[in-house]
Amino acid sequence: MSSFTALRFHGQSDIRLEQVPSLPCGPDEIRIRPGFCGICGTDLKEFTSGPILCPQPGSSHEQTGARLPVILGHEFSGTVAELGSSISNVKVGDRVAVMPNLGDAQFGLSKCAMCEIGKINLCTKTAYYGLDALSGGFSEEAVIKAANVFTLPASVPLDLGALVEPLSVAWHMVRISGFQAGQDALVQGAGPIGLSLLLVLKVVGARHVVVSEVLKKRAVRAQEFGADAVIDPTLSSSSDKNGDPNPVVAACRQLTPGNLGVHVAFDASGLQSTLNTAIAATRPGGTMFNVAIHSKPLQINPNDLVVLEKRYIGGIGYTADDFRAVISALDKNADFAGNAKKMISGIVPLEDVVEKAFKGLLENKEDHVKILVQGSQSQS
Repeated sequence: MSSFTALRFHGQSDIRLEQVPSLPCGPDEIRIRPGFCGICGTDLKEFTSGPILCPQPGSSHEQTGARLPVILGHEFSGTVAELGSSISNVKVGDRVAVMPNLGDAQFGLSKCAMCEIGKINLCTKTAYYGLDALSGGFSEEAVIKAANVFTLPASVPLDLGALVEPLSVAWHMVRISGFQAGQDALVQGAGPIGLSLLLVLKVVGARHVVVSEVLKKRAVRAQEFGADAVIDPTLSSSSDKNGDPNPVVAACRQLTPGNLGVHVAFDASGLQSTLNTAIAATRPGGTMFNVAIHSKPLQINPNDLVVLEKRYIGGIGYTADDFRAVISALDKNADFAGNAKKMISGIVPLEDVVEKAFKGLLENKEDHVKILVQGSQSQS
């Protein structure tokens, strides 16, 4: 039986580079050779505190059958190496980006109400390649449902292909927020998702984007990526015309006609202080959009929404439509693709992931945006 090398998660702080038996390629599946796979905050959380989304010890995912140890890595691209007997949407040699979330249709089940309307991100039976499925991106090969791969155009190399997943998170949030071209936005937090939000907002035609960030290196990146103002929320400032001493709120009002504030405030930080800022920085009729996963409950006064008809909503993941939109934008918009490329702050081989990538991201997060793990088919 053939085998391949993969990084497998066994438990908290226990990731091992191992030889894994190759999986058979089913009729509706393809085998790919991963080119690049991004390291996500979710991977780091599993490493330091898991299993969380990965299967619990002694249990397996009801649909995928995955149990510990599992192959990590869900932000990946690769080259098609083998086709299942019923595949017609790709061919051997195609370069693809992988959408990692699985739903009812991929499991051969009747579609739930959410899957029926294309919202696979809200499927109650969901699983993810690289977390609780049998394949993942930190490996030399992966067997993937053909419905989960999207062909990359010639202009989009495999390293950018690995960024399609995090960019699709941002695209999904901007899309369902109702944000429109010509409007103004606030992004709180300039980590990987915050910077992705900034890039997507610019490509869809934002008039002004204000970014709030404490860490200096991240603030500099936000400026380089096109933010119209980058504000340190911990600095004091003189009150704006409405008497608000919050420097982020003041900047949002000063940049918008009538000092009304932004149309949408995206919170990628997940703190009580950033929620309060989002509410204050948003114009009447505007939207506060939560992107963050919160470690504890926050407080909100419903009157802050009612009196000025503001909305507070959230979002999770992405759909196939978001993947297609991001790939199209990377293909057609050189500025978007160029700035996305700048998000790549390092590339490491499989054998160096823990020592050079995980520990680097955990100990020096300000120095990095996205570290990619290089696979066996990394030639663009």
